[in-house]
Amino acid sequence: MVIAALALRSLWNRRGTALLTVFAIAVSVALLLGVEKVRHETRTSFANTISRADLIVGARSGTLNLLLYSIFRIGDATNNVSWETYRKIADHPDVAWTIPLSLGDSHRGYRVVGTTTEYFEHYRYARTERLEFARGAPFVTAHDAVLGAEVARALGYRLGDALEIGHGVAAVSFAPHHEHPFHVAGILEPTATPVDRTVHVSLEAIEAIHFDWQGIDRRTVAEPSGTDRTLLTPREITAFIVGMNSPVATLQMQRAINEYRDEPLLAILPGVALQQLWDLVGVAERALMIVASCVVLAGLLGMLTAILTTLNERRREMAILRAVGARPRHVFALLVTEAALLALAGIGCGVLLVYALLAVARPVLAAQYGIYIAISGLTRYDALLIGIVFGAALLLGALPAWRAYRNSLADGMTIRL
Repeated sequence: MVIAALALRSLWNRRGTALLTVFAIAVSVALLLGVEKVRHETRTSFANTISRADLIVGARSGTLNLLLYSIFRIGDATNNVSWETYRKIADHPDVAWTIPLSLGDSHRGYRVVGTTTEYFEHYRYARTERLEFARGAPFVTAHDAVLGAEVARALGYRLGDALEIGHGVAAVSFAPHHEHPFHVAGILEPTATPVDRTVHVSLEAIEAIHFDWQGIDRRTVAEPSGTDRTLLTPREITAFIVGMNSPVATLQMQRAINEYRDEPLLAILPGVALQQLWDLVGVAERALMIVASCVVLAGLLGMLTAILTTLNERRREMAILRAVGARPRHVFALLVTEAALLALAGIGCGVLLVYALLAVARPVLAAQYGIYIAISGLTRYDALLIGIVFGAALLLGALPAWRAYRNSLADGMTIRL
C-alpha cells in the first residue's frame, strides 16, 4: 500500500506526461477492443439473421451474392426466377414451405420486399424467434404494407399512414409509383436483423405497381373486391427461401435445382454460404487485429519511453529513497507499480471509450449497413486481451525498474556535469 501511494504521488507530480501516456494506452486499447467487438457482433448479427432455412434459391450467379441480396439486402440480383419454376419447386412433396421474395424497389432508401403471408409464418431469426407484430397485422390487399421496426421509427410511420414506393434502391427514387399508393397495415417488433429495415408488401402489389393498366379498370384488379385478381399473378420473382421435410431431402433438392435444365438456378445452404463469407473476410479481420495490436504495442512503448526519459531526472529521488532505508527491491517495485497504474488507468479509459464509441456508432451502422451491434459486457476473450495488454505493460515497466534497481546509492548522489 505504501509503494502504491508513493507511486500515485510520483505520477501526480508528473501528471502531464502521465495523462498523455494514459491517453495513448486508452486509444490503443479502445481500438483493439473495438475491432474485436465489431468483429464478434457482426458475425453474431449475420448468423442471427435467418434460421431454420434449408435452401435459398435464385438465379445462377455467385453463392455469396445470392446470400447477400436475398437475406441481407446487400447488392442486387443478376436475374430473376420464373413463377412457373418457383411453383414447380414449391409443390414438390419434399418441400415443407417456401417464402418467395421479389426485390428491386425501395421507399426512401429502405428496401421493399414483395412476398406472401408465409413470410410471417415461417421466417425465423436468432435460431427460434419468429416475426411478431408490434401493431397491426399482415398485408391483405395489394395496397397494404408491413414495416420493419427501424423503418417505422426512423420515418415516424403509424398504422394507416400513406407511403409510396419507387423503383430502384436509392434514397431518392426518380421513378416513384404515384399511381399505386400504400398504407401501413402493420409494424413488426424489432429483430436486430435486416427485417427491421425492410418494407414488406404482397407479390400482387409488386406486380400491380409495374403493371400496364392501359385500358384496364384498376378497381377490377387491385382493389380488395376486385373480380380479376389473376392478372396480378407474378410472372417472376427474385429468389425464394425453402424449408425441407428432412436433411437428406435438402441435399437432394439442392442438387436437383443446381442441375435444373429449364433455366439456370442456384440453390445454396445458408450455413455453408455464411462460412464462405467468414473465410473471405477472415483475412481482413486478422489484418485489422494485427494493426490494432501494433497500435497497442506503440502505446505501451510510449509508456516505456516516458518512464525511461524521466528515470535519469529521478536518480536523486531514487538515491534519497535509498538513503532513508528503501531497499533496491522497493525502488524496483515502485517503478513497476507506476507502470501498472498507468496501464490500469489506460485500460479503464480505453474500455469506457470503446463503449462510448459503440453507443455513437451503433445507430449509424444499423441505418447505413444493417449491422446491429449489441452493447454487452466484456467477454472472456476481451478479458484475455486486457490481461495480455496489462501483462505486457508490466514486462515493459520492469525494464526501467531494473535499471533503477541497478543504480547504486553513490551513483544516485553523484552530480554529473
